[in-house]
Amino acid sequence: MTDEPQWLSDTEMGAWLNLAQILMLMPTALDQQLREQAGLPHTHYHILSALSARPERAMRMTELARMAGTTTTRLSHAVATLEQRGWVARRACPTDKRGQIAHLTDAGFAVLAAAAPGHVTEVRRLVFDHLTEDDVVRLRDITAKVLPTLTGGA
Repeated sequence: MTDEPQWLSDTEMGAWLNLAQILMLMPTALDQQLREQAGLPHTHYHILSALSARPERAMRMTELARMAGTTTTRLSHAVATLEQRGWVARRACPTDKRGQIAHLTDAGFAVLAAAAPGHVTEVRRLVFDHLTEDDVVRLRDITAKVLPTLTGGA
């Protein structure tokens, strides 16, 4: 005998459908803005941004893949493109010869700095312009509760 699933309540279903639609539409909207205004896809922006926030603007490729929510193979392809443009450089990990470190170059940082104002304007337009300060605090707290189940932290 199998247990009956715990179906979503009407309120949960409404929240889930809204969230699912945002998850489907947001990447496309952000990608479109970045491609039109900065000439780079959101995925590349996200990689550059993640590296810029780290000490020495560098991190292990495996950690970067986890942070970007992608496989190491897909990340490797994206980083190869960024390397060709001179925006990222890879080097061997000094503590693990199998590992690689991705490093944001000065040219990559300049591209990120040029793209950031338009990107943050779009993020504000799509999300934060519609929320009160209390809404933003609640959104931060809610996402902080859910995120660990997706990143392996829970």
